[in-house]
Amino acid sequence: MVAFKNDKHMHDALIHNLEGMLYCCLYDQDWTMVFVSNGCKELTGYAPEDLLHNQYISYEAVTFAEDRVMVRDTIQNALTEGNRYEVEYRINHADGSVIWVLERGNPIYNNAGMVIALEGYIQNIAKRKGIEQSLLAAELKYRSIFENTLEGIFQTTADGHYLIVNQSLAHMYGYSSPDELIHAFNSIQEQLYVKPGRREEFVQLLKENESVEKFESLVYRKDKSTIWISENARVVNDESGNILYYEGTVENITARKNYEEKLEYQAMHDSLTGLPNRNMLNDRLQLCINFANRYKNKMAVAFLDLDQFKLINDSMGHEVGDQLLVIMAKRLSSAVREIDTVVRLGGDEFVIVLTNIDDTNDIFMSMQRILEAVAVPLTINNMDYLVTCSIGVSIYPDDGLDANLLLRNADTAMYKAKKAGRNNFQIYTQALNAALTERVTLEYNLRQAIELEEFILHYQPKVDFATGKVCGAEALIRWQPEGQDLISPLKFINIAEETGLIETIGEWVLATACYKAKALQQKTGLHVPIAVNVSPRQFRQSNLANTIKKILAVTQLDPSYLELEITENTLIDDSSKFIETLHSLKKLGVKLAIDDFGTGYSSLAYLKDFPIDRLKIDKVFVSSIEEDPTNKAILKAIVVLGQSLGIEVIAEGVETQYQYDYLKSIGCDQLQGYYYSKPLPEQQFEQFLLTQPNSPTPQ
Repeated sequence: MVAFKNDKHMHDALIHNLEGMLYCCLYDQDWTMVFVSNGCKELTGYAPEDLLHNQYISYEAVTFAEDRVMVRDTIQNALTEGNRYEVEYRINHADGSVIWVLERGNPIYNNAGMVIALEGYIQNIAKRKGIEQSLLAAELKYRSIFENTLEGIFQTTADGHYLIVNQSLAHMYGYSSPDELIHAFNSIQEQLYVKPGRREEFVQLLKENESVEKFESLVYRKDKSTIWISENARVVNDESGNILYYEGTVENITARKNYEEKLEYQAMHDSLTGLPNRNMLNDRLQLCINFANRYKNKMAVAFLDLDQFKLINDSMGHEVGDQLLVIMAKRLSSAVREIDTVVRLGGDEFVIVLTNIDDTNDIFMSMQRILEAVAVPLTINNMDYLVTCSIGVSIYPDDGLDANLLLRNADTAMYKAKKAGRNNFQIYTQALNAALTERVTLEYNLRQAIELEEFILHYQPKVDFATGKVCGAEALIRWQPEGQDLISPLKFINIAEETGLIETIGEWVLATACYKAKALQQKTGLHVPIAVNVSPRQFRQSNLANTIKKILAVTQLDPSYLELEITENTLIDDSSKFIETLHSLKKLGVKLAIDDFGTGYSSLAYLKDFPIDRLKIDKVFVSSIEEDPTNKAILKAIVVLGQSLGIEVIAEGVETQYQYDYLKSIGCDQLQGYYYSKPLPEQQFEQFLLTQPNSPTPQ
C-alpha cells in the first residue's frame, strides 16, 4: 500500500511538473475541462480551477477567435479518420498577449464507440514560431531580392549548366522566364560567350582564387545580339571540400562599354574629319614598322600641308575652312589604299602612313595621286576654290628606324617642298637634314641675338645723279655674333620673317636708324635722310604707324629724314589695306619708297594711288644691261614712268662705269651701289660723309 502511494505521488508530481498542460476535456462546444495539470497556469495565465468545468472561462474562449474553427475542424477530421490529432494555433493569455501552442491528443470513446472526451498535451511553441517567422520573413526578403533585383543571379554546375537563375538574368539574356533560360542552355561555354574559351578562363580563375570579380565578357542573347556583362562569382563547396556549384551575379555593362568606346574613339580620332589623330599615329606607325620588319619590305611616312589653307581660312572664315578640311580628308582617304592610314595632326597638316611597300616607285605614284586629288577645284557656299598641297616623304628603314625620326624627316622634306614652289612632293635626304639642322640652329641663335644685342647697322650712301652729292643712305642690318664672322641678312631675314622675329628686329632697326640720323645732325650738322626696309610681315602690323610715330617722338627726328622702303610683293595680300597703311604712314611726314620695283606685283593701276616718293629699281635689271639690251628698255620705261607720275627713281646695285653712265643718260634720279660705296659700319660711314667733297650741306 505504501509503494502504491509512492507511485501515485510520483505520477502526480510528473504530471503537474511537466512543462505545458495535460488535460482531459469533454468533446463539446466549450471543450469543457474535467482535468488540467498545474502547467495550465504558466501556459494560459489561468489557474487550473478557473478552467475546470468552465468555472471562470472555457478553453474555447481561451482559444484565439480566428483559429477556433480551424482547430475544431482539424481535430474532427483526425477523429473521423481514427487518428491522433496534432494542431498548432494561438491562444489568448490571461495577460492579454497572444501565444502559439501545439496540441497533441487522442479521443476517448464510450461503450457505444462514440467520442465523449479528449485527452492530450498542450505546449508553448512561441519561441519556435518566432524563429520560423523570422526565417520566413528573411526568406521572403531574399527571395524578393533574388526575383526583383536588377542584377542577374545564378548558380551553375562546374561543367557549365544552369541550376538556378533569377528573372533579371533571364530578361538580360532575352528569355521570358528563368525556366526558359535554364532549359535553353546545354553548354554555357559554347552558347553564352562570344570569345571562344572565355568560360574556361572564368572557371580557371575560380579554381585559382575561389572567387572572380568584374569578369567582363561579350555574350550572346537569345536573338544572337550581343551585350557586355560583368560577373562576380564564388565557389560553393560541401563539407568535404568538393565543388557543389558556382554562384554569382551578372551586371549588364553595355552602356558603360559603349561610352568607353565612344570616349576612346574621340581620344583617337579628329572630331572634325573623323580621321585618326595624333594620339593614334604613333601606334599605327609602330605597327607598320613591325610589319615591315616581319616581311622585309618598306613603309613610308608622308607629311602633307595644304598650301593655301591659311589664306582661305582667314579671309573666308573658319566655317569655310572646316568644310574645306572635311573635303580634303575624304579626298586623301580615297587617294590611298585601304591598308594605308590618313591622320590629321591639326590645322591643315596631315600625315599619311603607307605600308607594305616593295617598290619605292609605288610611293611616287601614291604621292602623285594625292597631289592630283587635292588640286581638283572645289565649291563651298557657291564659291570656287583651288587648293594644292606640299608633301614630304621619309622611308623606313632608309630614313629612320623609329616613328619620331620618320615624322621629323618627313616634316623636313615637306619644308623643302614648300620652298620648291609648293604643289609638289620631296623625298628626304641627308643633305636636306643638314640644311634643316643649320636652319634650326640659326633660328635658335637668332632669338638669342635679340637678347644679346648682336645686331648692328651698316649704311650705304645714295648719290644724286644731278649734283653728285650724297643725298641719303640706306640702313642695312648685319648680325655680329661675339667672336664669330659677320652674318649676312640673306641668311637670316627670311627666318626672322617666318618666325615673327622680324617684328622685334624691324622695330630695333627703325629706332637705331632714327637715333643715328639725329646723332649725325647733332654731331656733324649733316642732315642725311636714312632709308629703312620694312618687311611684309612688319608692314601688316596694325600698329606700325603708331610705332613709327613714337620712335620719331623719342628720337626727335624730323619725319622727312626717315624713308621707309616697302617691297612691292607686300601688295599681293591685301591691296586696299596696303594703300590704307601707306596713307597712314605718309600722314606722319615720312618718305615712302617702293623697293625692288619691277620684280613683284607691278600693277600700274595701283601705282597711281600710292602716296610714294620714290621707285627703287631692282638690281637684277641694272646688273645685266651690258649683256641684255632688253633690260635697258625696262630701265628706261621705269624712269619715264616715274617722271610722268612725279616720282623720283633710284637704281640700286650700280657697280660699273657703264651702268652709271647709262642710268645717268636716261634721267635716273639717284644711284646706290658698290660703284660709289659698299655698306659701311657706323663709324666709317660717318668718316665717309665728312671726307666727301659732295656731302650734304650742313643746315
